[in-house]
Amino acid sequence: MSEKNRYNDDELQEFKELILKKLEKAQRDYELLKANVTNSDGNDIADTSPTFKVLEEGASTLSKEEAGQLAQRQMKFIQHLQNALVRIENKTYGVCRETGKLIPKERLMAVPHATLSVEAKQKGGRR
Repeated sequence: MSEKNRYNDDELQEFKELILKKLEKAQRDYELLKANVTNSDGNDIADTSPTFKVLEEGASTLSKEEAGQLAQRQMKFIQHLQNALVRIENKTYGVCRETGKLIPKERLMAVPHATLSVEAKQKGGRR
């Protein structure tokens, strides 16, 4: 039997559903961080709480600078997930950009936006 060189449509659909769930959560988290930075949830005279709000998850209060850095990282993660969706549509999802081999399903389930196999990443690639 020859080595598989791409995931079939059912597998791609499974990855797409996983990525869409992660994307939805990532966008919610980004909005929370953005609100923390811009203080868009209000801090007028009727608001007696501190300037820096505690995030919904009960995390510690973040400075605006820290929240800004986290928001930037979150936006980058969102972009990587969106790029993975494009690769699914192009049917190139899951193919290592260094080796051209199929990235193992286990790796993609853990890191659905991966573009490198573990082997290629260890040799010095990124992401």
